[in-house]
Amino acid sequence: MPDWFADPAAGLGGLFIASFLAATLLPGGSEAGLAAFLLTHPAEVPAALFWATLGNTLGGLTSYGAGRLLPERSLQRLPHLAQVRRFGSPSLLLAWAPLVGDALCVAAGWLRLPWLPCTLFMAAGKLARYW
Repeated sequence: MPDWFADPAAGLGGLFIASFLAATLLPGGSEAGLAAFLLTHPAEVPAALFWATLGNTLGGLTSYGAGRLLPERSLQRLPHLAQVRRFGSPSLLLAWAPLVGDALCVAAGWLRLPWLPCTLFMAAGKLARYW
């Protein structure tokens, strides 16, 4: 095991980065990193949940922001667009789901849904998944 993993602060930083990257269009899962961290530092559950959720939510907001930058006609065939249009921000409770979650975040940005409710629903879904 690397020396930096033994330090809880460094491990939490790595968990944050892994969680952020896993929520963007880059492949990867942060659940394994969370599990590994908690096996090494079982007393750090609240901090680990916080940093993993924050990183994953900010990664989802990156996809949301990318969607806002796209021209209006560019995403008309995006899967799950009808779901996001119909249910609005609450559909981002599923932003944690593999493949579907990225599309939901991009669609929410493209539809110009309000960022604060999107952020709150996204964070709630991601926290529930980690929990």
